[in-house]
Amino acid sequence: MTGQTFDEKMMKEALRQAKKAASIGETPIGCVIVRTHDYEGKALPEPKVIARGYNRRNIERKVTAHAEIIAVNRATKALGDWRLEGCTMYVTLEPCQMCAGALVQSRIDRVVIGAMNPKAGSAGSIVNLLEEPRFNHQAEVTRGVLEKECREVLQGFFREMRRKEER
Repeated sequence: MTGQTFDEKMMKEALRQAKKAASIGETPIGCVIVRTHDYEGKALPEPKVIARGYNRRNIERKVTAHAEIIAVNRATKALGDWRLEGCTMYVTLEPCQMCAGALVQSRIDRVVIGAMNPKAGSAGSIVNLLEEPRFNHQAEVTRGVLEKECREVLQGFFREMRRKEER
């Protein structure tokens, strides 16, 4: 596809993760974490996906098994450090307060969001923890990347769930 931005390409990777969640009956939220810069802030010649995650709350029976938390844990393991400076997360749905808090704590540089979450979003919908100036770290936030596609995956999943319940 010509004209596809890097952000769109990475959001498509996050959408693939969301579809994995849907295939196991989980709410289809997915994300990827990409290392774009070194610790001195110099752009890497080739950005690299270092972690992926998708919702596994019901499968693992853990409230913390959100796509973002899974990806953050994998990224910190890959880097050998709890700090995710020089990294960008691409996530299909606006993070909740738990996930947004973990992203602030991890010192991630940037978060790219597909669809906003007016019922539980903590990156601008209800509160904005990612850009809160009173914290010691703020992430740059980009919203609405492949928003329609991200929203359609979620809406289709819940439409199908309702259809099954009606049977």
